[in-house]
Amino acid sequence: MAAFDVGPAQMINPNLLRDWAQASADGLDALRGEINDLNVFPIPDSDTGSNMAFTMRAAAAAVRTLPDDADVAAVARAMADGAVASARGNSGIILSQVLVGIADAAAVAGPDDLTMTYLAVAGLRLAGLAARRAVSEPREGTVLTVIRVAAETAVAHADDAPTDLVRAIADECAEALEHTTDQLPELTSAGVVDAGARGFLVLLDAMVGVVTGVAVRRRRYRGSLTGGGRPGHPDDACGGSSEMDFEVMYLLDGPAGEGIGRLRAALDDLGDAVVIVGDSSGGDGERFSVHVHTCEPGKAIEAGLATGHMSDIRVSCFALDAIRSQIDTAEPPPRHKRAVVAVVRGEGAASLFTDAGAAVVRADGSLRPEELAAAIRDTDAAHVIVMANGTMTSQDLVSVGAEVRSAQRSVITLPTMSMTQCLAALAVHDPTETADADAYAMAEAAAGARWGALRRADTRMMTLAGTCEVGDVLGLIGSDVLVIAHDQTQAATALVDLMLATGGELVTVLAGADVDEAALTALADHMRRNFAGIELAVYPTGQSDDLIQVGVE
Repeated sequence: MAAFDVGPAQMINPNLLRDWAQASADGLDALRGEINDLNVFPIPDSDTGSNMAFTMRAAAAAVRTLPDDADVAAVARAMADGAVASARGNSGIILSQVLVGIADAAAVAGPDDLTMTYLAVAGLRLAGLAARRAVSEPREGTVLTVIRVAAETAVAHADDAPTDLVRAIADECAEALEHTTDQLPELTSAGVVDAGARGFLVLLDAMVGVVTGVAVRRRRYRGSLTGGGRPGHPDDACGGSSEMDFEVMYLLDGPAGEGIGRLRAALDDLGDAVVIVGDSSGGDGERFSVHVHTCEPGKAIEAGLATGHMSDIRVSCFALDAIRSQIDTAEPPPRHKRAVVAVVRGEGAASLFTDAGAAVVRADGSLRPEELAAAIRDTDAAHVIVMANGTMTSQDLVSVGAEVRSAQRSVITLPTMSMTQCLAALAVHDPTETADADAYAMAEAAAGARWGALRRADTRMMTLAGTCEVGDVLGLIGSDVLVIAHDQTQAATALVDLMLATGGELVTVLAGADVDEAALTALADHMRRNFAGIELAVYPTGQSDDLIQVGVE
């Protein structure tokens, strides 16, 4: 029997947890740079966002290994164990404990108790307990405070509908996040909110998006603009609550409970920011993830060796990392004058954009910022124009640009949101022009190209065109759904009619892997009958996300 009174029953679907795991991983990836810039506690090493994103990606990957018929408890446990096994930094370990709390709540629930409300109330309460237990010296104004607020809000809104419940939790935690700046002296000094708490809010907003079908938009959290230092980071690069030089992490297998107690005491004597968590399996062979900041990394490792079998030992030096990040390498002069980098999806798109003169980066799965940065460097060009075509957040693009710019290389990122805009920009690309004039002409062409797409609805949701059902074909102009149809032909013709209502001379269609040939034929016939004189160009690009992409110039 459930341990909590959770209000109205609405059984949770395990696919919701699967979607939440992936949405959380995507959200943390998208905001990694923003969260890194907020990171001043316990060490201003700008890695909280990266650590949380890595940990959540591991959780999502663990879920993908499960059979399709795995139940809620199995999905929740896979997320938790995947996160614990791959946690990075103290922020990643605390994130893993949030997932452990949810998994523990799912494990003790009765077969009729696994509702969204139960999982929120019980899961967040256990998540808060697990996270606080993991940390040797909990501090208010950190992610621990915001997790507690989430649990309290879940209890207060237990009688609400699931959609209202998840919104209330996320909004109350967003408010609590704002107050972290005043609760922790290190945050007050830097003028920032807590980085780990910002990452936790990403998980809550991801749940709102999955449950309600409506994405949550938050302001960009920045540091105080007063003072001469970089926002979010005090001028003293070694500031923060820790004076330790090294971060030590390792996995520990099979120790008894008293052994973990002795290890925690030993690490408390050797340093700070001690976090030790188990994989929550509850059986023999339990694995623990250990984290400490210390000036004596050797002794921290020896303490682990005396406790159990160690693996995956990682030692980072804060000072060395800071020095490496500031090194200005002497790059040789580039071999090429100009290059255009285009991010595309689909084999046909790769060929199309290569033929158009772009250096192509494939993004059929997820594209990491470091992969785009490497592609920009590989062009070996003095001036690089980048078009990511909606595959990466603006924050990540800014971070990539800052990383790859040098005395030898300038980088301009055009704000293209689709491959059709990119194609319009490439059509006016002129390497003989000056770099600024060429980039301006390309940006103007991209901005002048109206773009839309057809996609399959994978969830029931409210749109500007009404409520869609799973399997409906959606017609989007920009990011707004303006067409809902039962078949591709109807959706394609309706979308083109809307896009040509304000005129146009050329319609470009990029055909995805799952588009019906009959729909393309019907669209061509529709154009001949109704829009004589307007050119239609169709390219088989093979993207898997959109049935077709449409551009109008």
